[in-house]
Amino acid sequence: MNHVATHRRHRGRLLIGGACAVVLAAAAAVALTGTANAEADRTVTSNTTGTHNGYFFSYWKDNGNVTVTLGAGGSYSVQWAGGTNNTVVGKGWKPGSSHTVNYSGTFNVNGNGYLALYGWTTNPLIEYYVVENFGSYNPSTGAQRLGSVTTDGSTYDIYRTQRVNQPSIIGTATFYQYWSVRQQKRTGGTITTANHFNAWAGLGLNLGAHDYQILATEGYQSSGSSSITVTEGPGPGPTTTSPRPSSPGPSSPPPGGGTAACQVTNTLNPWNTGLTDNITITNTGTTAINGWQLRFTLAAGQTITSGWNATYSPSSGQVTATNASYNGSIAPGASTTIGFQANHSGNTAAPSGFTLNGAACR
Repeated sequence: MNHVATHRRHRGRLLIGGACAVVLAAAAAVALTGTANAEADRTVTSNTTGTHNGYFFSYWKDNGNVTVTLGAGGSYSVQWAGGTNNTVVGKGWKPGSSHTVNYSGTFNVNGNGYLALYGWTTNPLIEYYVVENFGSYNPSTGAQRLGSVTTDGSTYDIYRTQRVNQPSIIGTATFYQYWSVRQQKRTGGTITTANHFNAWAGLGLNLGAHDYQILATEGYQSSGSSSITVTEGPGPGPTTTSPRPSSPGPSSPPPGGGTAACQVTNTLNPWNTGLTDNITITNTGTTAINGWQLRFTLAAGQTITSGWNATYSPSSGQVTATNASYNGSIAPGASTTIGFQANHSGNTAAPSGFTLNGAACR
């Protein structure tokens, strides 16, 4: 990330971008949940991305002395010395998702630094953060608070900021950043990612198709160290968000079935034992859809483990996705995107047989 030439970061701007965004954009799309043979610890001292022991990793700095050791599974450690302007490292997944994330370890910073779940989406291009801990500078400084979400033992304040003509994973662009900043700082616990994504969406902060997602350690004009282990956890936990408007229940299907005025497109991202699927529902009719249920058939051997922007039942076979409270209405010509992560046993085919409120979609 870029910074203005000041003694602190601009509007809480975190540190990935510029050269880091270029490096990450060039990385192959990799998402692994395990590896057959453990890799030896690896020391990294220059900008790179890749996979190690079943996890996507990234290392970036603009200068200075930064040493990262990639360890077993999702573990890594980093030390950065004074004189380093800007660095970010971490392990995680590519693509990211709304899966629950568990992490533990230590985080020590002398000055400005962050520990955060960090990621990007495309269409729309969004840079997002769930900030768990920070040093001398709160990233929400100077930003407008939009709401909050209470989850995982604390309240997180929600913000949105904009970057204009700045480096991103697709090159120089103008894009929004979404933030959840934890009020009670910590270094270790569970991040119920879906609760943040849902709270953002309830405030009109919608995500797109997931790119990478890491548990990041960042330092800016500071020194410090961290030792972090990150793993994927179970499904979403309880959450409390600020009130948002309810959407009506699903509309009745057209009499006698038929073809609904809808179109469904898929963006499928498979890897060795899992996949994510972002599904876009477009209202091609002339009247609003007020409440919806999207039914489809998962390929044999696939089981949904988590989802976003809808509820899914059951987790395999004939699945029904029901709108969330904030996306039940789709105006003519408009669309909404939902998605899920699933395990598979080798069959990575896309879902089939989509029907919306009982009628087939194109």
